[in-house]
Amino acid sequence: MVAYVIIPGIDGSDDGHWQSRWERAWGDSAVRIAPGSWTRPELADWVDAVRAAHDIAVARGAGRVVLVAHSLGCWAAAAWLERVRPAGVSAFLAAPPDPRGPAFPAARAPTFLDLSARPLSGPALVVASDDDPYGDAPASAALASGWQAPRRSVGAHGHLNSASGLGDWPAGRELLRTLVGGRAPRGADTSGGPAPWEGPTGGSR
Repeated sequence: MVAYVIIPGIDGSDDGHWQSRWERAWGDSAVRIAPGSWTRPELADWVDAVRAAHDIAVARGAGRVVLVAHSLGCWAAAAWLERVRPAGVSAFLAAPPDPRGPAFPAARAPTFLDLSARPLSGPALVVASDDDPYGDAPASAALASGWQAPRRSVGAHGHLNSASGLGDWPAGRELLRTLVGGRAPRGADTSGGPAPWEGPTGGSR
């Protein structure tokens, strides 16, 4: 059984957000993190919330867990993966913001400012928009390289949030399926990063 841990960005994802739509479709196979600092995020609180959601998924019988993160949630996911290095966990990282970029909400999330992208412990995929105000193409490519994950551009859709009008975001679901199935996404930009993964449990990513 595959379970999904939903990791939204600041203030969570509203009902129209693709994360919320996917969560409803997955039912008991999905667990959303529940930090106490949604509005003014504290890294330690968010990392602990990822751990708690992962543990709930495992307790429900999940053999594999996929972290489905958006925006600042990508950094919470990466920080937890780096600290714990769990087995059987993959990460779908959509629209990760550049902590050193001019649009990053530094005043609201100061504990995230000093983070840097380091190699992740399992298969991962960075999904980026070409006109994301929180992380342009070079920034998202640098993050993907640091995390040693393939990067996939999905065109110009802003921050890949509710304002982007993605609805159920079928293109994102297809990219997620490639991650869960252990296949390299078509069109993935792996320049500066690792080769695409070879199997669902990792291999060479």
